[in-house]
Amino acid sequence: MSDNRSVAEAFEELADLLEITGANAFRVNATRKVARILNDYQGDLREAAEESGGLESIEGIGASSADRIRQWCASGNISEIDKLRSDVPEGLIELLHISGIGPKTVRRFWQEAGITDLQSLKNAIEEGTLESLPRMGAKTIANIAESIAFAEQASERTSIGIALPVAEELAQALLDTGHADRVEYAGSLRRGCETIGDIDLLATASDASRLVSAFTTLPGITKVLAAGDTKASIRIDAGIQVDLRIVSASEWGAAMLYFTGSKEHNVLLRQRARESKRRLNEYGLFPDDGEEASPQSRGIEPIAGSTEESIYDALGLSWRPPELREARNELEQTPTLIVDADVRRDLHTHTTASDGHLSIEDMANEAIRRGFDALAITDHSRSSVQANGLDAERLIAHVENIRRVDASMKDIKLLAGSEVDIHADGSLDYDDEILAMLDIVVASPHVALKQSPKDATARLIAAASHPHVHIIGHPTGRMIGRRPGLEPDMAAICKAAAAHDTALEINANPRRLDLCDLHVRLAVQHGVPIAINTDAHDASHFDFLRYGVLTARRGMLTAELCINAWPIDRLMEWLDR
Repeated sequence: MSDNRSVAEAFEELADLLEITGANAFRVNATRKVARILNDYQGDLREAAEESGGLESIEGIGASSADRIRQWCASGNISEIDKLRSDVPEGLIELLHISGIGPKTVRRFWQEAGITDLQSLKNAIEEGTLESLPRMGAKTIANIAESIAFAEQASERTSIGIALPVAEELAQALLDTGHADRVEYAGSLRRGCETIGDIDLLATASDASRLVSAFTTLPGITKVLAAGDTKASIRIDAGIQVDLRIVSASEWGAAMLYFTGSKEHNVLLRQRARESKRRLNEYGLFPDDGEEASPQSRGIEPIAGSTEESIYDALGLSWRPPELREARNELEQTPTLIVDADVRRDLHTHTTASDGHLSIEDMANEAIRRGFDALAITDHSRSSVQANGLDAERLIAHVENIRRVDASMKDIKLLAGSEVDIHADGSLDYDDEILAMLDIVVASPHVALKQSPKDATARLIAAASHPHVHIIGHPTGRMIGRRPGLEPDMAAICKAAAAHDTALEINANPRRLDLCDLHVRLAVQHGVPIAINTDAHDASHFDFLRYGVLTARRGMLTAELCINAWPIDRLMEWLDR
């Protein structure tokens, strides 16, 4: 919800300002923790603020934080932020948008070099005055200058739909050189985040220098940012920074754990290690002998480190899937999450009847090639004029065509359906008589995506409650990096969907990923059936499935709750019901 995000952003800014002005680390970290809690919270903060003790009942929100939230709800701002803003130059905050520059560095620039904004930082670099600061060598300054130039060119993070294939291609290219024994991607990409800042690659190699040389001479490189004995950084023509780190096989698990993150998850594991008198770092899990110097530098043998599983086991924990390492109940019991192989069918696709690129037969044959047991053809309804939506007469003829093709197919079941527009008032684009003749109805919002949260909630509840609707498609209508879409009360939507046994969709198109991971988790908690669909308009779009599954895993979805993973008989019974 927009209020929740806005308050979370306010607390993030508060934490940054506290750190820039020299507040103690405990207070800064506590403020950032509140920001994460608010960003994940799915309830209505304004309602909670109006209830006595409502905010304090949210786990992790103390009295002082609750007072700040109430102040924001009442006035739209937090007085402490206003005070801190007046204490620092206005331009300092924008420096935090530069890769590699955090609040501590911003404070140093301000206090020690008189830097107050981006322009004065650029001037300090050009004039050489930044070199007078301790630990500001030529390489560090060059990296900052490069990051400034890149930030001025780049407008947003990279979609996982772009970053993941690139990472896989680069990993394979390094393996193909013959200099690497193992190469895998880590970082936010391995955690399945919807957008990626940069790509982190880890490798093992018998000759690290040869692998670094091969990495920095790969095709498509626009800039070599750094090249050392065991690590290097490049920028590729897709505009993405790629970092390579070469480690030994004995350190592999510890390095993967460390570089996968998240930072908060790593902190939790290090705390767990300290509680058992051990030290965990990117080189392994070591006994803690009280010495300040790192154990690996003193030749101390690690307790574990070659695999992630060995480290979790030594800490008395079950291995945590990367998608769940996001500081949300990090050490809770993990269910058996859904995997790509569990998905047996796609229940939201388009053909040339509306705005797709393939015929019914071609879509069916592609689905068979991919091993699907069923495919729903759900072309657009009449209100989607821009997508060549079908009026009632065309839809009836289209359904006959789908059933004709289905009768000719031996290896797949074709379902005759429609992606039906949900109007702004919650009504559907076809009358009940037309809807009743369909095998499957995917009801989706496409217009009026700036409705108030209250109206959006009522709209989606009406659709989820409709007796002929099976799935709510891309429920918010968001497009990542382009539009936020609807911002309904998702808890209320989930309750309605659960009550009427209506599925909510994870639209696997990487530009959508709607439901998002947090909404998936909320739906799972309510026991709502989930559909993972590609919204395919072409054969290649079936490849989007993997992004939907990653989002599902981040939301703790199991195969049992995913209608695409059910046996076909169970699905058909559910559709009939």
